[in-house]
Amino acid sequence: MSGPAQTPPYPDTAHRDGPPAAHPLLAPVLGLLGTWTGRGSGGYPTLAEEFTYAQEVSFSHDGRPFLRYEARAWLLDRDGAPLRPAARESGWWRLQPEGRVEALITQPTGVAELLVGDTGGGAVDLTTHQVAFTPIAKEVSGSRRRYTLTDEDTLDFVHDLAAVGQPLQHHLSARLRRAG
Repeated sequence: MSGPAQTPPYPDTAHRDGPPAAHPLLAPVLGLLGTWTGRGSGGYPTLAEEFTYAQEVSFSHDGRPFLRYEARAWLLDRDGAPLRPAARESGWWRLQPEGRVEALITQPTGVAELLVGDTGGGAVDLTTHQVAFTPIAKEVSGSRRRYTLTDEDTLDFVHDLAAVGQPLQHHLSARLRRAG
């Protein structure tokens, strides 16, 4: 009698001959691949004051027409030192023909966003298609995100948000640099 079958732990990017080749549909977003770090500022009418934050965003792929997306942020004090973790999210961007993008982004606060958009001119624009949230999560009704490569080592991020009864309006912006 044999024991249960064991599956070897292969990493997401495991390929026999090294890193996977990028799927052709990823062509418009290949410049995003890697890790980006930087600082930004934010605010919202329901918050007591504006804030500054540090952010890390990473994009990777495994050879299929998907980008793996992960972002995390930390609130900063007046001297630029980290106070505490702030936002964290992860998900997938599904690239479609003609530069169209479908994105699924989830947050540990109980919010899952489905966004649609397109790529062009070094930018990716995403707008809410649907939002789902858990029973005790804060209500989010929409968002708009723009990721713009201003050069090969600089990524600008702008996030507009409609939440807790507020209309769609500016929430975050950051300038990120390619890490390493």
